[in-house]
Amino acid sequence: MRTRPIGTGPFKFVEFKPNELIRVTRNADYWKPGQPYLDGIEYTIMPNLATRILGFVAGKFDTVFGVTVPLLKDLKSQAPQDICEVVPTNVPRTLLVNPSAPPFDNPLLRKAMALTLDRKTFIDIITEGLGDVGGVMLPAPEGVWGMPPDMLKTLPGYDPDVAKNRTAARKIMEGLGYGPDKRFAAKVSIRNIAPTRDSAVILIDQLKEIYIDGELETIDTTQWYPKVMRKDFTVGMVVSENGLDDPDQQFYENYVCGAERNYGGYCNRQLDELIDWQSIEPDQEKRRQIVWEIERRLAEDNVRPVIFYARQASCWQPRVKGMTLMVNSIYNGSRFEDLWLDD
Repeated sequence: MRTRPIGTGPFKFVEFKPNELIRVTRNADYWKPGQPYLDGIEYTIMPNLATRILGFVAGKFDTVFGVTVPLLKDLKSQAPQDICEVVPTNVPRTLLVNPSAPPFDNPLLRKAMALTLDRKTFIDIITEGLGDVGGVMLPAPEGVWGMPPDMLKTLPGYDPDVAKNRTAARKIMEGLGYGPDKRFAAKVSIRNIAPTRDSAVILIDQLKEIYIDGELETIDTTQWYPKVMRKDFTVGMVVSENGLDDPDQQFYENYVCGAERNYGGYCNRQLDELIDWQSIEPDQEKRRQIVWEIERRLAEDNVRPVIFYARQASCWQPRVKGMTLMVNSIYNGSRFEDLWLDD
C-alpha cells in the first residue's frame, strides 16, 4: 500500500518520489461516468511554504494549499488575479504530553501546563486574529458539535483571564518544588512542518512562565509517527487532522483506549462508555449534550489540550474551475473529480 496504492478513486497511482513529487492519472473505470475531467495530477512536494507560493505566483502550479494568513497578503499583492479563500481546517494545534515520562506523569504538572496557555496570543500571531478558540470538537459556526463560547470558558484553562490562570499554574509548580531558581529543561518534539514549528515556538515561550525551559526538537515526517507511537517524547505539539466534523471520528480515532492516534496513551474506560453512548444516541440534541460532557472530562484530565483552530487559505489560478473547499476537513475536498482547466 505504501508503494503501489489501489482504490476506487477518480485517479490512479503512477509514481511517488520521496520529497519530490506524487503523480496520478485519470481512472477510466471510475464509478462516476465521465469523471474525473482532468487527465491527471502532479503534486510537487515542497516543505517550504514560501517557496511553494513563489512557484504558484510564477505560474508553475495551478493551485497552492495551506497558505497562512500572513503569507496570503504577500501572495495577493503579487498575484491579485488569482482566487483565494480562507476557511477553517478542523486541524487544531494541540499540546501533547507523555504521561508516562517523569515528571510529566504527575497530573498536577500537566494541569499547570494547560493553565499557562494563552490561546488568543497563538491566534493573533499565527492567523492574525482569524483563528478560533475551541475544544475537542470544531467550534461554531462551521462546527456542529462544538461547545458554545460561554460554556467553553468554564473548562479548565479556558478562562480568558490568562494572568489568573498563570498565577494558579505557578502556584501548582511551586507546590511541586519548582520555581525561579529551580527550573527544568524539556524537549518539545514536533513534526517538522510549518503549522507545528510556528506554534511550538510560541508554546516554548509560554512554558517559560511556569519554570519550564523548552528546547525545540524537529523531526522529519517519516520519523515522526514511529517516534510518537513508541512514546519516545516528553512534550510535543501536534496537529490533529480530522476527516470530518463528527464525534465518532474524533473520539474513536484520538481518545479511546488504544486508539491509533491516541499518542499520549490516555485510557479512561468510563469515558469510553460515554463515547459509545453518544455514538448510539439517535436524538441529536441529546447526543450533543453527551459530547459536551465528554469534552469537559477530557479538559479536566488535561488530555492533549486543544490550543486553537487555524484558518488558512487555498489559492488557484483563474483557469482552474470547479474548486470547492471544505470547512470541516482537509481531506474531503481533495478528490478533485469535479475539477477542470479552462485554458
